[in-house]
Amino acid sequence: MRTIDKIYINGEFVTPKGKDRFDLISPTTNKKLGEVVLGNNEDTLAAIDAAKKAFKTFSKTNTAERITYLQNLQASIEKRKQEFIDITIEEYGGTFQFATVSYQYMLNSFASAIKLLNTYSFNKTMGESEVQMAPVGVVGIIIPWNSSNGFICGKLATAIAAGCTAVIKPSEMSAQQTQLILECFHEAGLPKGVFNIVNGLGEVVGAEISRNPDIAKISFTGSTVVGKLIAKESVNTMKRITLELGGKSPNIILDDADLSKAIPMAIAAAFMNNGQACIAGTRLLVPENKLEEVKKLVKAVVSKTIVGDPKNETTAVGPMVSKKQYERVQNYIQIGIDEGAEILIGGLGKPEGLESGNFVKPTVFIHVNNQMRIAREEIFGPVLSIITYKTEEEAIEIANDTTYGLQAYVSSENEDRAYSVASQINAGRVQVNILSHDPMAPFGGFKQSGIGREFGILGLEAYLEPKTLIRK
Repeated sequence: MRTIDKIYINGEFVTPKGKDRFDLISPTTNKKLGEVVLGNNEDTLAAIDAAKKAFKTFSKTNTAERITYLQNLQASIEKRKQEFIDITIEEYGGTFQFATVSYQYMLNSFASAIKLLNTYSFNKTMGESEVQMAPVGVVGIIIPWNSSNGFICGKLATAIAAGCTAVIKPSEMSAQQTQLILECFHEAGLPKGVFNIVNGLGEVVGAEISRNPDIAKISFTGSTVVGKLIAKESVNTMKRITLELGGKSPNIILDDADLSKAIPMAIAAAFMNNGQACIAGTRLLVPENKLEEVKKLVKAVVSKTIVGDPKNETTAVGPMVSKKQYERVQNYIQIGIDEGAEILIGGLGKPEGLESGNFVKPTVFIHVNNQMRIAREEIFGPVLSIITYKTEEEAIEIANDTTYGLQAYVSSENEDRAYSVASQINAGRVQVNILSHDPMAPFGGFKQSGIGREFGILGLEAYLEPKTLIRK
């Protein structure tokens, strides 16, 4: 049992003024791992004040200084690889495979920011004027539980590259993961107040960050519902916002695709991160005349998908993060049944032998139409809907018939055809015959999947304000 009873303000671990506690529960066993003392409004104000004071000098640092800080952060994380993997598995229930990839993602965040700074010019000539790209100010960073430290590293690395300071509110469910990364960040020796982290509830810490006039920008990853609340609050002080929100990603398998490659990739896209991923390909669009072949292959792949203890290297799907999330997914499976969809594999209840944890049977529905709730709403669990189409044009129409637009997938043996289809899908990213990530290319959503972009030049410039100097 461990108690996390410190937050991080102005370069120091401090005892929060808040007294409320939150239990940390293992997703794998539902046994208590420990608890975290939650920060309150007073703690948040102190963190914002520290970041505001630090911005006065940090905003004037040069590229070389910022690169050194980023290198120090990366080096401190590199020393504790196994601890990061272990705590992600224990506290979040992420599989060994996911935790290992997530750790590498953390390191890549700093490497990418350094690469960007080595080529980016903060002074530009536009027309006859000089344009200075100035840091926007104090950034409020609000993080979800499904890749806590990965998001912290990605957003903080960008803020530092831009010359901004930050106040970070991670999920209270990720307190042990946060504590570990805080220890690394502290060791890196950044100036006091450049980053501040307050464990706490969204309606307390997150709300203050969203409304406080000293916060110039919000960078939020999470649900569309919460993103809308943040946007409404932020407009009162005209904050800049980057919102990476929900998704219901379509995965179009064209009629010329090699199904022996496309189907395993589609299952991996649907069930990644235990299905708790905003980019998960949860709508699988297949040619009507290939449905029977698809069904056989899907059943074969899913039946071999190992669900179980996330620390085992062969486990592909671990537990849901909490009982609440488990119940949410069960509710959606029941909704799918009630709507008239047919379960191809999986279904209600827990897999045999895994009754103590929040484990869900990886579930695939057939006979789904795109107006069903299981095809329109983000479930955030290992549930896949197979939808058939007759023509390529219909597939594109179904893919775009959603309130979301974060990511999409296309499989075809004809690369030119695949790119043609991909270019017609309304999504911020489209993966063509691959599951990958490009940290130098922009990422973000169309429609209700968000506002703004992260990563690369566009991600950096979301933390900058253009200042035009017109001279004789």
